[in-house]
Amino acid sequence: MRNIALRIEYDGTDFVGSQWQTNGRSVQGALEAAWQQLTGERRRMILAGRTDAGVHARGQVANVHTDTRHSLVTIVRGLNGILPKDIGILAAWEVPEDFHARYSAVRREYRYVIDNGRTPSPLLRRHAAYVPRHLDVAAMDAAVRQVIGTHDFAPLSDGPHAGSTVRICYDARCTRVDVWGQPLVLIDIAANAFLRHMVRNLVGTLIQVGEGRIDAAGFAAVLAGADRRARVLAPAHGLYLMAVRYPGDDGGAAGSSAAPVEGTDTRTQL
Repeated sequence: MRNIALRIEYDGTDFVGSQWQTNGRSVQGALEAAWQQLTGERRRMILAGRTDAGVHARGQVANVHTDTRHSLVTIVRGLNGILPKDIGILAAWEVPEDFHARYSAVRREYRYVIDNGRTPSPLLRRHAAYVPRHLDVAAMDAAVRQVIGTHDFAPLSDGPHAGSTVRICYDARCTRVDVWGQPLVLIDIAANAFLRHMVRNLVGTLIQVGEGRIDAAGFAAVLAGADRRARVLAPAHGLYLMAVRYPGDDGGAAGSSAAPVEGTDTRTQL
């Protein structure tokens, strides 16, 4: 039996989330249905990260155990020909039998996109959260760097929690860019794993910093659990799962025995 990993991009707008659910379209459900149509197999897709309704992904990873003899090229092309237009397979590669998309991961990278223009861009309305007040990006960047390191992130999450709430944050930063002349604020954070709503609560609190409602000390108080009043849950549609990393990952096929076969779109190197 083979174990095949997939790198997946999707627009989360019309999904109830990444995990299979009974109350609407899920990314996992669409993937499993397409896999059955392509291979004739009913298999469970294992996803690296659970994303909420409306959250997007550029670098979600899944793996599936299969008896199919289809080549990787056929798998990528075949799935992309079957899947709905809001999901795409960017790459496929062979992985060891014990590879698990979720439990083998050592790092996950998220990006949150804020439209900070004077007028909200209609083109970005489903893919960036609009904040009308000018944001102090320097203050936000200084505040968010406080989360780098090992912390108990329970104050920024929405429970219940099955295990430890301690996570290791490897990088966190806030920058401003222009897209089509529209100012965007990007919040990037990388950690070994994330708690439920951790990034969205972090971003919502950072927006308070950017608007001048709280300062860096106030942000630290929220992080420490001393002040939950300033914590705000940011909208889901500004959040993207950008990448999932594995031991030995060089930006290519981590844990693979062969180079990945990519789709027609070249993957963004992060």
